[in-house]
Amino acid sequence: MADTISAEPPDAAPPGRGRRRPLYLVAVSVVLILLSGFLPAGVPALGTLALGVGIFVSALALHARQLLHRRGQLRVLLRVSHFLAGDPAVSVVADAEGDIHHINPAGRSRFRDADVSSKQETGEGGSVVALLRGLMANPASVVYRLQKRTEAQGVASDTVSTRSGQVALSVHDIGGGLRLWRIEENRATATEQAETGLLPRLTVGRGGTILFMNAVARKLIGKRVSSLDRLSSDPLENGKVISLDTATGPVARLVSEVALNGGRRELFFLPPPAENESSTSFDHLSVPLMKVSQMGVVTRANHEALKLLNAEEVTGKKLSDLMEGLGRPVTDWLRDAAAGRGQKQSEFLRISRRDREVFVQVVLNRVFEDGEPSIIAVLNDATELKTLEAQFVQSQKMQAIGQLAGGVAHDFNNLLTAISGHCDLLLLRHDQGDPNYGDLVQINQNANRAAALVGQLLAFSRKQTLCPEVLDLRDTLADLTHLLNRLVGERVALALDHDPVLRTIRADKRQLEQVLMNLVVNARDAMPEGGEIRITTEGLTLDAPLKRDRASVPPGDYVLVKVQDQGVGIAPDMLQKVFEPFYTTKRTGEGTGLGLSTVYGIVKQTGGFIFVDSVVGKGSCFSLLFPVHSEKPATDAASLALEDTGAGGTGYDAVILLVEDEAPVRAFASRALRMRGFKVLEAASAEEALDLLRDPEIKVNVFVTDVVMPGLDGPSWVRQALEDRPEVKVVFVSGYAQESFHDDQAAIPNSTFLPKPFSLVELTDTVQRQLH
Repeated sequence: MADTISAEPPDAAPPGRGRRRPLYLVAVSVVLILLSGFLPAGVPALGTLALGVGIFVSALALHARQLLHRRGQLRVLLRVSHFLAGDPAVSVVADAEGDIHHINPAGRSRFRDADVSSKQETGEGGSVVALLRGLMANPASVVYRLQKRTEAQGVASDTVSTRSGQVALSVHDIGGGLRLWRIEENRATATEQAETGLLPRLTVGRGGTILFMNAVARKLIGKRVSSLDRLSSDPLENGKVISLDTATGPVARLVSEVALNGGRRELFFLPPPAENESSTSFDHLSVPLMKVSQMGVVTRANHEALKLLNAEEVTGKKLSDLMEGLGRPVTDWLRDAAAGRGQKQSEFLRISRRDREVFVQVVLNRVFEDGEPSIIAVLNDATELKTLEAQFVQSQKMQAIGQLAGGVAHDFNNLLTAISGHCDLLLLRHDQGDPNYGDLVQINQNANRAAALVGQLLAFSRKQTLCPEVLDLRDTLADLTHLLNRLVGERVALALDHDPVLRTIRADKRQLEQVLMNLVVNARDAMPEGGEIRITTEGLTLDAPLKRDRASVPPGDYVLVKVQDQGVGIAPDMLQKVFEPFYTTKRTGEGTGLGLSTVYGIVKQTGGFIFVDSVVGKGSCFSLLFPVHSEKPATDAASLALEDTGAGGTGYDAVILLVEDEAPVRAFASRALRMRGFKVLEAASAEEALDLLRDPEIKVNVFVTDVVMPGLDGPSWVRQALEDRPEVKVVFVSGYAQESFHDDQAAIPNSTFLPKPFSLVELTDTVQRQLH
């Protein structure tokens, strides 16, 4: 390996301006030193001499720094040049300014005409921008954008569409001030797409020059032509039938034109829909076509259009009955097309079919028959495109709602902690016979309901804090059966069917119960006349990946839970939307649209999968897949706490440092801990806590700190404090989800997490467990 590296050393970097800077400084320093000899003795001469000597020393230091930097770059280049030699993609090593330092053999072969090596020696053009100038129109902006992204993230990538295909660019920071650029071209993409067209197609420039002809057009014409005037003596106007000069003689064709960027346009040559023409060419053409009158009535449709519409015959039907989602009257749209307005613009519409959701891209073309205009509609299946667009919009919606929910949860959880905490303190001073006891219980219960609502907001955005434990679903459902029977009512029967050898899973029991309750309530609402809800559990082993509904379930052992009802079912076009937040088929006031989206969020955050099958009129079945937990269950935390409390003492002489920026929360937590006999030191910020800990006489056993605070956050100040006090235990509290700082907590020993809102008992028990 070493011989290979030495036999093919990396290229020398071009002499940039930065390397000449020490020479300029040396020249300036020499001039100043010489000038000081001609000045009168005294302060001016000494000042000039000192300035010259200072600049000379600075030049030497700058030169030494450049040598060290260059040596580091050479070491990086020696390491990567060997690996890049066999890379089939173009690989370029450049500095942060984009000056090229090394090009692998694939790059030299690809850009042989650019003579990169000679340009490097002259210092002209040896840059990534110059290298890409032959591939794309404006490489400088692309390079600048990728460089900025690499500075922030260490890696960046982009795909640029060009006339000859697509160029994939990726940049990686490899250290030493150098970056690795990989350039991959997919020249065949655009050409192959054009070549596989089913219709004769031309791409025409501004002056009528033919830029491209696909294979169907070349076969029809019989040769390549360079300009439009060689195709026909008739003017090539959109919607007109012309006589096309082909290899077999003149052929009548309908011209369809689509505008492109930069003044370019595409011309399609369609069979003319004349009445005396045989219907074979129109009906059996592999492109969905429809003929529509100005009033929107379909007068003709070929086989591909009927297949797309899922209909046997549409003649005589209105276009507005077949498609929807235009946003304006279909007759106005057709009237504009018949008048020659807006023919080149496509519209996306949804086909009115019940079996599945189908979107089409429709382009209207005007034709004349007996002097009267009519419309030819060219359809293109755009379902996949609209699905990708919907997924992108949905991901943006979920991200925005998740961010909103996270912020709302933080503020609400602080408020709820203060409300429920002080309520706990009041309940300690009142017994059940007190007149105020019932009011305090109501306040406490409603605070808990508000906390559950905040948790539901976080659930469907997958940002809630989970407390996973090893569960046997048979035991979980047995504990939940009584509540489920109360939920379904008298007219609905609940049946359970368990696998006798069901294995365990790892999940949050409280959240899993919420999932099952939401599914059972939805099943109950789907059976207004009554029926049976059957919950089935069984083991499932996948030997190969299960791909379904754009999800891929990896092989392995799973526990399958089915919730099946005999209700009205879900229409096929609605199945894709049932897990979207705020989507509901119930009337106003009967549902929020958060139930199934919450279920989806909890299942996905647990690491499981959820699918739905439904037949209208026969019922629905929700299937949940949870990975089997193979490890031995850990000892229950509650039993550990009891054992520790009994064997290790109370720990009431311990000192707690409480750091919380919210004054009401700090007041409640401080009083709760003092009531349990702890000594509490309070701090309103991380900086105040660090100042307090500078006194070596102060002994602290447990830090109880908020995570997100103005200034230093919780994990940051705790790391500093643990340098001098490594034995102190830590309890992090936060209104945000635990995952927002899970990595920071994992790096801090002897730490645990307590989510807000917490009760008096939860806080004191958590601190007690940390002490033991």
